[in-house]
Amino acid sequence: MKNLALHIAITGLVAFSQGVSSQTGDDQLSTKAVVISVDASINPSTAEYISSGIKQALEEKTECLIIKLNTPGGLLKSTRVIVTEMLNSEVPVLVFVYPGGAQAASAGVFITLAGHIAAMAPGTNIGAAHPVTMQGEQDSVMNEKATNDAAAFIRTISEKRARNVKWAEDAVRKSLSITETEALREGVIDLIAISVEDLLDKIDGRKISLASGEKVLETRNAEVIDVEPNFRQKLLGLLSDPNIAYIFLMIGLYGIMFELYSPGAIFPGVIGAISLIVAFYSLHTLPVNYAGLALIIFSIILFIAEIKVVSHGLLTIGGVISLILGSIMLIDAESTLEVMKISWKVILVIVIFTVAFFVFAIGFGIRAQTRKPTTGAEGIIGEVGEAISNLDPEGQVRVHGELWHAESPDGFLSQGTKVIVTGISNLKLTVSKLK
Repeated sequence: MKNLALHIAITGLVAFSQGVSSQTGDDQLSTKAVVISVDASINPSTAEYISSGIKQALEEKTECLIIKLNTPGGLLKSTRVIVTEMLNSEVPVLVFVYPGGAQAASAGVFITLAGHIAAMAPGTNIGAAHPVTMQGEQDSVMNEKATNDAAAFIRTISEKRARNVKWAEDAVRKSLSITETEALREGVIDLIAISVEDLLDKIDGRKISLASGEKVLETRNAEVIDVEPNFRQKLLGLLSDPNIAYIFLMIGLYGIMFELYSPGAIFPGVIGAISLIVAFYSLHTLPVNYAGLALIIFSIILFIAEIKVVSHGLLTIGGVISLILGSIMLIDAESTLEVMKISWKVILVIVIFTVAFFVFAIGFGIRAQTRKPTTGAEGIIGEVGEAISNLDPEGQVRVHGELWHAESPDGFLSQGTKVIVTGISNLKLTVSKLK
């Protein structure tokens, strides 16, 4: 009886232990982590994507949000929006520079440092956060102003997250760039991980500070939820590319110009209007320099003027210079951290196409202007006909198979005489004897 009671007690204890273990395992498995991937330049679509990821992680009460980051840089305005969201997030945000070969350059440095936990994969690098301007040394005051602003911004982030402030500022002022091992040694990041799963294992049990208080992460065996950008975010990301916006702008200007030059074509006008609307939407998301936009429009005006006024190529040269300068200046790089500029290859292709198009149009226009009229009153002057009656001094002649009332200033011309038309007035021809 005693042995039976002991056996029952042991069995109950084992069952209870298994239940507790199972419950603990279930709790661990029930934890979730949202993962988003940023593999492009930083623009308004990126900001919207990260913001929506933070909201989803908060709504689903996940342990954290992981941002897999690989970026060459982007818009400073969008970077500020992202950093603000991360610094004030009620859910832990982990930035993971991943995979091997990825970079967190320029704007990526700000985003990485703003994470509650910053991690990098082997074979990655971070740095080179100096703001780049199209004017370069031409405007040292504005360049210094942009640099000081970015330096202050990154110091604030580093102090907030207790990271290496000196290195962060040097990354802005001196464009320093380091590997993942150097970043760990310098206190720029918190750890190195080979995968998302490895990262979740390594951060399990870490204590982090949120705006609402401290939180201990329980991420071991957490369920990974990959969140892709929606259609709107993908479309906005595509349209936020300066090259795409530039191409749509030029197509729109070509279409509208062709429609104005050849009224009634309809199709070029419709395509041009649609392209212009899309271009203006794209440019709305980008830091546009309106002086550059004005130069592009002015170049088109010069090309059109060349069709009307023969300037021996001077207007065309002016148009080419204006188009190139406008294309370079179109994106205001003072509002960017690298990469937000129009590719030289795209600019050259557009310029060559534009010049070729207008040379063809100009040539066609000149030929049309110098071609001898073949219809109307002007078209009959110089034509040869035959007198079908005596002209003394008036009579009838046949020209182009048509009968005309004619007058001969030279005096009498007999029937059958070959004549040439020298003028026309009130549907009466003036003819002379063909010599």
